[in-house]
Amino acid sequence: MTTPDPNASRTTTAMLHALHDPDAVGVWDEFDARYRPVLIGFARNLGLDDADAADVAQDTLTRFLEQYREGKYERDRGRLGAWLVGIARYRILDIRRKHGKRALRGESAMVDIDDEAGLTQVWEEERRKTILRQAMDQLRSSGRTDEKTIRAFEMLFIHSMKPQAVAEELEMTVQGVYVAKSRVAERLQAIVKGIENDFDEDKAELLG
Repeated sequence: MTTPDPNASRTTTAMLHALHDPDAVGVWDEFDARYRPVLIGFARNLGLDDADAADVAQDTLTRFLEQYREGKYERDRGRLGAWLVGIARYRILDIRRKHGKRALRGESAMVDIDDEAGLTQVWEEERRKTILRQAMDQLRSSGRTDEKTIRAFEMLFIHSMKPQAVAEELEMTVQGVYVAKSRVAERLQAIVKGIENDFDEDKAELLG
């Protein structure tokens, strides 16, 4: 079995090139780990429950690989995300037809599955969330930033809590909360940029 060079398969472009090899199991695992969370979030935003969203992600990834190795995907004719959205959309429609209203949940089901621009927006939002989660995980695992500082950033930036509330809960000063946000944001920017480069698609602004 071919053992892929881990440094050669970081970007999506390199992954796609390597996926022509049926023995490139490690590369496929990387590709799967990169896009499965985005697909699950995308399907959930189209109103599916956790189980159906997981099924959509699995089926989409499997069908993509089949179509890609059959030469049906031409990257110069569109972004990878748009191709994955197209496959996922048909699978979601199948589930909706099968289960009817029972396949939908909450207000997220109001996203129009025939609105191409709307689907693209949902995909990009889930992609953004996935990248930010990965960046936060990398920041934590690096050990360069203490947990209280990271929590202050999450509470302020991600959960939109008031600075005073964050300061009281974490026993910090308000000034300390702002310093924590600035410190974490600066380090996250570099991590996010690296992950964005790995995804190898159009850049999205993730941090304000």
